[in-house]
Amino acid sequence: MKSRLRLIAGLILLTINLRAVITGMPPLVGNVQRALALSGTQVGVLVTLPVLCLGAFAWLAPRLARRFGTRTAVCAALGVLALGAALRALPWPAALFAGTVLSGAGIAIGNVLMPAVVKDHFARGIGLFTGLTMTLMALFGALAAGAAVPLCTAAGWQFALAVWAVPAALAAAVWGLLAAPGAAGAVGTRRGTTPPEEPGSAGGSLLRCALAWWVSAFLGLVSLMFYVLVAWLPQIMHANGYTPGQAGLMMSVMLTIGIPLGFVVPVVAARMRNQRLLVVAVVVAKPVSLAGLLLAPAYGWVWVCLLGAATGSAFPLAITLLGLRTDGARSAADLSGMAQTVGYLLAGLGPLAIGVLHDVTHGWRVPVAVLIALVVPEAIAGLLAARPGQVRSSGPPAVARSGVGRVRVGV
Repeated sequence: MKSRLRLIAGLILLTINLRAVITGMPPLVGNVQRALALSGTQVGVLVTLPVLCLGAFAWLAPRLARRFGTRTAVCAALGVLALGAALRALPWPAALFAGTVLSGAGIAIGNVLMPAVVKDHFARGIGLFTGLTMTLMALFGALAAGAAVPLCTAAGWQFALAVWAVPAALAAAVWGLLAAPGAAGAVGTRRGTTPPEEPGSAGGSLLRCALAWWVSAFLGLVSLMFYVLVAWLPQIMHANGYTPGQAGLMMSVMLTIGIPLGFVVPVVAARMRNQRLLVVAVVVAKPVSLAGLLLAPAYGWVWVCLLGAATGSAFPLAITLLGLRTDGARSAADLSGMAQTVGYLLAGLGPLAIGVLHDVTHGWRVPVAVLIALVVPEAIAGLLAARPGQVRSSGPPAVARSGVGRVRVGV
């Protein structure tokens, strides 16, 4: 029981560090730009870099887990995250960008390994613990964004950035204890050892598994839509006649609606043999709300709330599928690494592409129409990813075992 409580504490500490460092930066961009005399291009790179890092470093996580053990890899990721959070608070542009890259790398590895930790230690409660992690990520992401300006006002922008190194360092220390050779249940903590439940080598075999690609595509398209809306929804609503304050509040409401859904959706999804009904609900709500923004902007609050329900359900559902569609912790880490590499690289390019399209067309009708069109491939990928089956990466080539009742996991 004590070891399980320590693992729950470790999972919570890991989760609360996977968004705060990213969401705490945008409100401080103006202060940082003035203090370090950054150009507009540098600012653009600074706000895009974290999401691109999530994709660029995700592929490392399964390899680190296989070589050193999942717990050791999580500990190292949190240590790198803490170092990056502290480094970017130094008063030099080079330190700011280097710290941002290190933070992004640590978060990327932690993102990938979180589903593996849930699958390994809480396999009978995938829905419950995935819901817990999604809720905490959303809460602390919102907390970091909301606290950034007050912290900056009270103690300066450097303190507002560096403060998030503290919970990351604490989490790294806890995972260091969990990874120690004498810790209960610690496996694969020494160089070259592997967890016993899935012997064998995964290699790149997931690239030959259709189900793995459908899950990856669904997560990628869901993430692209989310980050595009986070980047551009206030401007879209302002163009529709709302004040900047109202537009900012609308985005906040959209994100807030997703907090309870982050808990509910994984719990419900884990109780279902397949998750197609949830996919259908998401892919119907998105085009309806986006079309509403174009055709009936006077009802903007209605469409924003519907968008919040759709995006707030889609991402937790995609993350839950990483656990439900795999047969063990190693498979979950491999699929998570593949899906998040594809997903976040795609998501990182989305806001830039939509912004360019807006500049070229001098309006938001065409960009929003493109987002509506993207719901079609998202629906196809989601419906195929939601079919009963499991990805197994413990021996080449990867296979997808369909029709297995073991996919249904209670809480």
